[in-house]
Amino acid sequence: MAKRTVGSAWARLLARNLKTLTRQAVRVGSRSVVKALKAPAVKRPKPAKPARPAKPLPPSGAGTWTTSVAVGPAGTRRYALYRPPGVQRGEALPLLVMLHGCGQDAKSFALSTRMNAVAARERFLVLYPEQDRLANAQGCWNWFDTRSGRAGVEAASILQAIDQVCHLQPADRAQVVLAGMSAGASMATLLATLYPARFKAVVMHSGVPPGMAHSTLSALRAMHGRRSPRAPTATPATPGAPALPWPPLLVIHGAVDPVVAISNGRSAAQAWATAAGAVAGAPRKVQRGQRYPMAVTDFKHGRHTVATLAEVARLGHAWSGGAAGQPYSDAKGPDASRMVWAFAARQLRV
Repeated sequence: MAKRTVGSAWARLLARNLKTLTRQAVRVGSRSVVKALKAPAVKRPKPAKPARPAKPLPPSGAGTWTTSVAVGPAGTRRYALYRPPGVQRGEALPLLVMLHGCGQDAKSFALSTRMNAVAARERFLVLYPEQDRLANAQGCWNWFDTRSGRAGVEAASILQAIDQVCHLQPADRAQVVLAGMSAGASMATLLATLYPARFKAVVMHSGVPPGMAHSTLSALRAMHGRRSPRAPTATPATPGAPALPWPPLLVIHGAVDPVVAISNGRSAAQAWATAAGAVAGAPRKVQRGQRYPMAVTDFKHGRHTVATLAEVARLGHAWSGGAAGQPYSDAKGPDASRMVWAFAARQLRV
């Protein structure tokens, strides 16, 4: 009987102790759970997003750089436009059309030539039409493809872009000038002969004049100077006639150009002179500072300068005086961008 009483007492004591320990464990566990719930969640690192390609920035400097597309019967034509700062309402500025060469686009041509800086200082608009790589894998204008009509279509699409800019921007359609480099130079002179009344002047830098080729093979032969000079023809101007068949031409060409032979530049100047009945003056040497020297020849009809040929010594296939470090650009040559606008400005004052 005593043993059962003692055993029962121990059992009751053990039961009470177990309940006490259980309650304490529950309280401790509850506090741990609450603490865990209140603790800030551990942030897991988010998966890295793939980097977006950087958008090409416009050429730096004052003014605005915009891109657009011209659409018309000749198809579509992408272009960029530089507008100098401070254009006032109602102004109508001259428009310079710059046609890039192979392997270039609007932005790279603007960077190479630094024409926007000249435009900001002299106050004119600059239009940079752009060739589609689907039309030519190297980005060349198809100036030579006259038999299939592709050259004419491309010229018409550039004219569409000019018309669109003259309609939407403060551009004077009566003061439009063409300039180009390499294939762009050839397209510029083609435009000038197809639509002579639309342009006040044209500049051909390291190009081939129209009429020298009609296919890819003949274009390559012409570029290397292996075709007889056969530039476009026009009815020669009669003595004293104020109107010339084509807008005045400035030719800039490197004397050691390995891509486009200098004979093409000479052929272009001579073709313009023959068409207008102009006579060549004596070449004169011009050199500014330490830049390459050049031989400059003017072809005149009366008091009118029909063509000017600038042959730059030691210059290859590059924009003369262009930005250093840019493709197809030689900073040591005379500043072609200044020459372009100086020549254009003289024609705009006529």
